[in-house]
Amino acid sequence: MDRRSFLRTSALGGSAAVAAGVAAPAIAQGTRKLTMVTTWPRGFAGLHDAAQRTADLINAMSDGSLEVELKAAGELVGAFEVFDAVSSGQADMYHAADYYFIGQHPGYAFFTSVPFGMTAPEICAWYYHGGGQQLHDELGEVFNLKSFLAGNTGAQAGGWFRKQINGPEDFNGLRFRMPGLGGQVLTTMGASIQNLPGGEIYQALSSGAIDGTEWVGPWSDESAGFQEITKIYYTSGMHEPGSALSLATNREVFDSLTATQQAVIEQASAAAHLWSYSQYLANNGAALDRLSRSGVEIYEFPDSVWDAMGAGSVEVMGQYMEDDLFKKINDSYQASMRDTSAWVATSEGAYTAQRNRVLG
Repeated sequence: MDRRSFLRTSALGGSAAVAAGVAAPAIAQGTRKLTMVTTWPRGFAGLHDAAQRTADLINAMSDGSLEVELKAAGELVGAFEVFDAVSSGQADMYHAADYYFIGQHPGYAFFTSVPFGMTAPEICAWYYHGGGQQLHDELGEVFNLKSFLAGNTGAQAGGWFRKQINGPEDFNGLRFRMPGLGGQVLTTMGASIQNLPGGEIYQALSSGAIDGTEWVGPWSDESAGFQEITKIYYTSGMHEPGSALSLATNREVFDSLTATQQAVIEQASAAAHLWSYSQYLANNGAALDRLSRSGVEIYEFPDSVWDAMGAGSVEVMGQYMEDDLFKKINDSYQASMRDTSAWVATSEGAYTAQRNRVLG
């Protein structure tokens, strides 16, 4: 039995329980109807917007031949059940951050973010011109998925804390919400990490079930209301310097579409990727100013914390290198990041430093 057949016939975690409630692909009056499930609650600033933008673009660009119906987290399947639902064919496509699915394969982290990884422009260079998209596709083959990037939050904040972080020892015993490999880095520093979906974070932080959380950045965080609970906010972190979002379609569904429809999904995803990144850049600065004026205290981690995070990152990434596909993706990712960052540092980096000096 090949790996794809195994996945179709296995009870993928959580998906069997919702099978009866998920409609199969439908074709009516010349329109192919596809169900998109997401990890985002409806209305969540930026993240739901990216999913909705992708769905709307597919509908518009297909000229009526495709009709994507978006189901937000919990409306059809739970936030963390979307991967299994689409992989097994119980839903047609998902919109999510792929690092939620490192339990399926740790290589998925690269298609959202890894510790001390790429900024948003760097991941664009790798994905579209450095082989990243092909590696995303190779990984998707294992799980019966056809994936594209379809959103980007840009640099994410270090998070919300109940107390100021003065050194790495302050993470020891801290109950903190952080998904992906970044969360595993904080584990090396003694933190107790929880991976909560977005819709559950506010209540967990408010009740004291967790001591702190990262979410996205000023605009999304303000919308989520975390400033109502704590006023201590770190605006830079190692965990997500340019987090991509993904649209994944069941591969058998994707293969059944016409070449034009397949191209529509690919190009709509790419357009949503740029649109989403621009949306965050357009909103984060003003949101940070509002948070600051409302009494939120803005901090940066001290160098000792960054150093501890760096050591933890080496440890965490190293433990996956025996997986051939993870190492293949990592090697491609790191090579592209080195080349891109070398140019950015000597061009845009030098320019922005001088601009800030000249203009104040």
